[in-house]
Amino acid sequence: MRRIFIWLFLLTAAIAQAQVITWTPYFATAADSVTVTFDATQGNAGLSGYTGDIYAHTGVITSASTSSSDWKHVIAGWSTNIPAAKLTRIATNLYQFKISPSITQFYSVSAGETVLKVAFVFRNSDGSKTGRNANASDILLPVSTTSGLSVAISSPSTFPVILQTNDQLPIQVTAAGSDSVLLYVDSVLVKTDTAKTLSYTYTAVSAGRKWIKAIAVKGTATKADSAVFTVRPPVTVADLPAGVQDGINYSSDATTVTLVLYAPGKNYVYVMGDFTNWDVLPETYMNKTSDGNRWWVTLKNISPGVEQAFQYLVDGTINIADPYSEKILDPNNDPYITASIYPNLKAYPTGKATQIVGVFQTGQSAYNWQTKNYSRPPKDNLVIYELLIRDFTAAHTYQSLIDTLSYLTNLGVNAIELMPVSEFEGNISWGYNPDFYFAPDKYYGPKDDLKKFIDICHQKGIAVIMDMVLNHSMGSIPLARLYWDAANSKPAANNPWFNPDAKHPYNVGCDYNHESSATQYLVDRVTKYWLTEYKFDGFRFDLSKGFTQTYTTDVSVWGHYDQSRINILERMANKLWGVDSTAYVILEHFADNNEEVVLANYGMMLWGNMNSNYNEASMGYHDSGKSDFSWISWKNRGWNNPAVVGYMESHDEERLMYKNEQYGNSSGSYNIKLVPTALDRMKLDGAFFFTIPGPKMVWQLGELGYDISLNSTSDKTAPKSPHWEYYNDVKRIKLYKVFRELIKLKKTYPAFRSTDFYLTVGTSMKRININHSSMNVAIIGNFDVVTSSISANFQNTGWWYNYFTGDSVNVTDQYAAITLNPGEFRLYTSARLPLPEQNLLSDVEGSKIAGVSPSSYKLDQNYPNPFNPSTIIRYSVPARGNVKITVYDVLGNKVTDLVNQTKDAGSYQVSFDPASLNRQLASGIYFYQIETNSYRATRKMMYLK
Repeated sequence: MRRIFIWLFLLTAAIAQAQVITWTPYFATAADSVTVTFDATQGNAGLSGYTGDIYAHTGVITSASTSSSDWKHVIAGWSTNIPAAKLTRIATNLYQFKISPSITQFYSVSAGETVLKVAFVFRNSDGSKTGRNANASDILLPVSTTSGLSVAISSPSTFPVILQTNDQLPIQVTAAGSDSVLLYVDSVLVKTDTAKTLSYTYTAVSAGRKWIKAIAVKGTATKADSAVFTVRPPVTVADLPAGVQDGINYSSDATTVTLVLYAPGKNYVYVMGDFTNWDVLPETYMNKTSDGNRWWVTLKNISPGVEQAFQYLVDGTINIADPYSEKILDPNNDPYITASIYPNLKAYPTGKATQIVGVFQTGQSAYNWQTKNYSRPPKDNLVIYELLIRDFTAAHTYQSLIDTLSYLTNLGVNAIELMPVSEFEGNISWGYNPDFYFAPDKYYGPKDDLKKFIDICHQKGIAVIMDMVLNHSMGSIPLARLYWDAANSKPAANNPWFNPDAKHPYNVGCDYNHESSATQYLVDRVTKYWLTEYKFDGFRFDLSKGFTQTYTTDVSVWGHYDQSRINILERMANKLWGVDSTAYVILEHFADNNEEVVLANYGMMLWGNMNSNYNEASMGYHDSGKSDFSWISWKNRGWNNPAVVGYMESHDEERLMYKNEQYGNSSGSYNIKLVPTALDRMKLDGAFFFTIPGPKMVWQLGELGYDISLNSTSDKTAPKSPHWEYYNDVKRIKLYKVFRELIKLKKTYPAFRSTDFYLTVGTSMKRININHSSMNVAIIGNFDVVTSSISANFQNTGWWYNYFTGDSVNVTDQYAAITLNPGEFRLYTSARLPLPEQNLLSDVEGSKIAGVSPSSYKLDQNYPNPFNPSTIIRYSVPARGNVKITVYDVLGNKVTDLVNQTKDAGSYQVSFDPASLNRQLASGIYFYQIETNSYRATRKMMYLK
C-alpha cells in the first residue's frame, strides 16, 4: 500500500479537488520534457491574485539526497531571477513552466544519479510572496523510474483526505499502457473503464478509514496504486481532565500522555506520530472543550522512556508541532548536528512527515540537581558576562562551556547571560529568530547538559541569565502557522497571539500582541518553565520597548512614555516574581528616561548602552562631550536604585579594541592604534567602568582585547572565531588580569556599592569619587593623548593608597594637581587593601624586573632567538628618563614601537609578538634599537614563521 502525506482541507459537501500543480506527461521520466501548470489559487494561495512576474525556485530530489528537503542541482539562488526560472502566465492565476529538453539536462543531473522528484517553491521576484502546498511544504513532482504499464490515483493528489458523512470525493485514476482500469473502495469494485483515465465520485456514508485501490491491466500484467482516506465522526465535546494545561502533560502512569492544543475557532484536530505510524486514526481524534478553545486527547499504551515524534493535523490542512514541545526534530537543520554535539539524536521521520515535528517522552529520568539552597548575587553587585555559545568555543556546546568555566570563575564574573538558547530557525544564528520557546536548541547539545552547566555555575556562585525573545517570533512557529494569511505572508487577523502588522519600527518576524490573553498566558508559561525546570536566575528581555500595542512608525516617537507598555511589563514581572521573587528582570528597553525610571523603581533592571562614549574615551576623542559616560550612573538618571546594567560592549556593538586600532588618536610617538597602547586604553576604560556602583556587563572576550570587527563579515551575525590564542599573549593576559582585579574590588568591598558617589567625566581628564563608611575611593585618569594634570579631590587628608602599585601618599592638599601620562590612571583608596599582582599596568611598554638596580644602560640579546611566535627583550636604564625601543626590518623600515615612555631607573623586559601587529611579517632578520637621551644601541633578531 502506498501512503502519501500531504494535507488537504475539504470545506464543502461537494468537494472540488484542484491541485497546486498538474503536469504532462503524467508518468514523466528523467529523460522526458515536462510541462508543469501552476494554479496560484491552490495550496497556500500565497501568489493568488498576484500580477507580477513569478519564478520557480526549483531543484531535484535524487538518489544522492538525504531527505525530501535535500534539494540537488538548484538552477538559481533564492533571490536570483533568471529567464529559465520564469513562469509563463496563461490565464489569471494560472502559469506554465517548461522543463526541457529533459529533466536530466535541464537540472544538469550527474551521471549515475537517479532523479526521484522535482521540487518547487514558486515566488515573486523578491521572494516576499510564495506559492507552496497548503501546509507550506515544498511542492514535489514524482519522477517515474520505469516505463510501460503504470497507474496512479491522480486525484485527490494529496493525502490524507478527511471527509464528513455525506461529503462527496471526486476520484480520478490515470494509467499508461493499459487495456482497462479498475477502481475499488474498501475492496468493493465501484468502476471499470477501458480508457487511460477513470473518474468516480464517492459519497461518504459512514465514519471510519476507507481504502482506495486502482488497478491497471494489460493482458495478464497488472499495476496497482492505493491510498487511505478518513471519514471523521462529529467532534466530541468534553472539558479538560483535571490538572492538565496547554501542551504535553505527563502523569504518574508512564504509558499515557495527555496532549492539549489551544486553537479556538478550528473545526477538528487529529494527532499523528510514531505511535500511529503517521496515519490518521480514530483513537487520536481530539476532543473539543465546551468553550471551543482547546483540543485534547489522552494517548494510551505509550512505550515508557521512548521518544515519540508527533504533530497535530488541524482542519486537515495545517500540520504543526506542539508549541510547548521540549524537543523538536527539524528536517532541514538536524542533518548538520553531529553526534559529537548531540549524541544519539532521534532521526526525523523522513517520508512520513513534513515540517518540524515535536517529541514527547513518557517515563523520563529527571535531572539530579547537585546544588541546593543557591543564593543569587545581589542585583547591585552583578558582573554579567554576555556570551554566545556558538562563538565562545569552537565546539559550541553546553559541555564546552562547562569545560571552560574556570576561565570565567578566574575572571571573577558572578553572572553569565546566555544569548538565546531556545530553539530558533536554522543552526547558525544569534538566536533572535525563535520558533519553539520550551526546547533548548539542539545545536548546543542535549538539554541535561544545559542543566548541568547551570548546576555547576550555581555551585561556583555564578547566576545564569537567559536572553529571552518575546517581542516577536518567526513564521515557522506553530502559533503563527495555525492562523496565517498566506496571500500576504503574515499572521491572519484572527491570530490570538500576533498582530497582523507590527505596531512599531525595527520589528522582525511576527509581532506579539502583549495585550492579548493568549500571549500573556504564553509569556507566563515560558518564564515559569525556564525558572523552574532549568533553574535560570532570570531573563534579559530582548527589544522590550516593542511590548506595546501603541502604533508608530517613527523611531523617536516609539521611545516616548507609554503607560500601556509599562502596564504590560509590570504584569509580566509580577507573574514572574510570583514564581521566583528574586529572579532578575532585565530589559533591553532604550526608551525615554521618564519611562525607564518607572520600570527601574518597580524593581526591573535596564540595559545601559555606553559603548560609544567609552569607545570615544578609549580612542582619545572628547569634543562636545563624546566621551562623557556619566549616563552609566543610575543617580545621574534620577533613579531610586542601581538598576542600570551598564556596558561598554555587547553582542550588538562594535568592539572597543577594533576601533582603538583602526581610529585611535595619537600625538607624537603616543599612538592608540598600536596594539599595546590600545590594550592600555582598555585598562583605562575598565578602571572607570567596573568601579562605578551598579550592575555591569561585559561582552565575551573583551577582557582579552578582542579586536575582530562586528562587521568583519557581510552579515554581522555570522560566526566569529573566538581567537583563544589571545590568552597566550602576555600583553592581553595583563588586560584580563586588570579586569579581574577591578571585578574583585567591585564584588569584595562595600564602597563600590555606595550610593554616595560622583562622576566628573565630561572632559579628557576624568575623575570618580566614592564615599563610604568603610573607605573612600578616588580614581583619576588621563584619557587624552598628551600629558596633563588633574586633581583627585581627595575626600580627606591623610594616607591614601594606590591600589595597583601599593604606593602610599600622605595627602595634605586634597586638591593638589597630579600629573598623568596619556592613558595613565590611578585608583586611590583611603584604606590599605591587599596588593594585587604587580606590573599589570606596566606591561604595555615593558615590565619592570623587581629587585634589579642597574648602574648603566644596557640592551640584552632577545630570547629566544630565532623565535616564533614571540620573544622577550630585556633592557636597563640607570636613571629616570624617556626610553624608546623600535623594531626595524632589514631595509630600515620601522615595524613598530615596543616602548615609548618615561621610565624610572630599573631593569625591564618587553615582549615582541608579530601576530599582534595589523599586518603579516615575513620570516627573516629584524633589528631592535633602544634610544634614550644619552644612549643608543641596536641588536639583531630572527623571526621564523
